Amino acid sequence: MSRLPVVAKALVHQAISRVMSRICVYAGSAWGTSPEYEAVAAACGRACAHRGITIVYGGGSVGLMGALADSALSAGGEVIGVIPRAMIAEGRAHRGLTDLIAVETMHERKHRMSQLADAFVALPGGIGTLEEIMEVFTWLQLGLHLKPVGLLNACGFYDLLLRFLAHMHDEQFLTSEHHSMLTVSTDAESLLDQLTATKHVPVPKPVCPGSCRC
Repeated sequence: MSRLPVVAKALVHQAISRVMSRICVYAGSAWGTSPEYEAVAAACGRACAHRGITIVYGGGSVGLMGALADSALSAGGEVIGVIPRAMIAEGRAHRGLTDLIAVETMHERKHRMSQLADAFVALPGGIGTLEEIMEVFTWLQLGLHLKPVGLLNACGFYDLLLRFLAHMHDEQFLTSEHHSMLTVSTDAESLLDQLTATKHVPVPKPVCPGSCRC
């Protein structure tokens, strides 16, 4: 009989019992160069609303963030925003959300969003979006959570990132098991289907003492 550590057993139970009722969506506060970006953000919002999935996001009112929230709300969905008080004071917050959670720092914002969500998705965005999705992907690799992580690769926006991750894998800085944990689709409905079906289990990160080559 397998004798997993207590933490690992708890994570396995989390993977078996997980229900995707809330999804954290990272997205740009700009519109981007193509109208397709906005269309994909809106489609993602509607898809979540139609499935009864609450969106957790950064609370912004403009760009793809705003398009995501507006489309979900218009379709009868629930949207929770998490945003620093300083940004609220600057007028950046969406005022029509189901709930707006004010926090003090960006670190607190990201932590609260991760606590609320059952899965994570990145739409096209800037360095903040990239940093956020890579952080939760790293946490998944380390076994700190077993929640699905995905990219909505609209218009091939993340093609270069995917090539770089493949390069990391080829150079043996990213294992095949961890590489395959990232879910990717160009279509919101397909991505949600895949994330709902995903059941991760802990995959230990290799430890290479001294100068060994893995």
